[in-house]
Amino acid sequence: MSKKVGGSKPQRYVQPSLLMALKGGESYGYQLIQAIAEYGFMRDEAPPGMIYRHLRQMDDEGLVESRWDAEGDGPAKRVYSITQEGLEILDAWVLHMERQRNSLDNFINMYRNQ
Repeated sequence: MSKKVGGSKPQRYVQPSLLMALKGGESYGYQLIQAIAEYGFMRDEAPPGMIYRHLRQMDDEGLVESRWDAEGDGPAKRVYSITQEGLEILDAWVLHMERQRNSLDNFINMYRNQ
């Protein structure tokens, strides 16, 4: 496939991917990096720096909450959880994706029927 075909901006789906991963319960950053790989938006494992930047921004915006977990061996880890506002934003993302899917389906059907 040509490099001109399709977009190469999988990072646009980092926010909904992180929110979706947190919908299942609180998690650490490294666990989130592994979880969002399953959604198929990123070609490779997401760069940790990018994920932590998104998490900090989402924390500032009130979409997620974080706390330090000092239990267990090793250094303290930051644990993230989704907020009610984060759930609402995730709902909005899913509606957006459904509209995008419908537009794509319509385009493909028009192409196939010509």
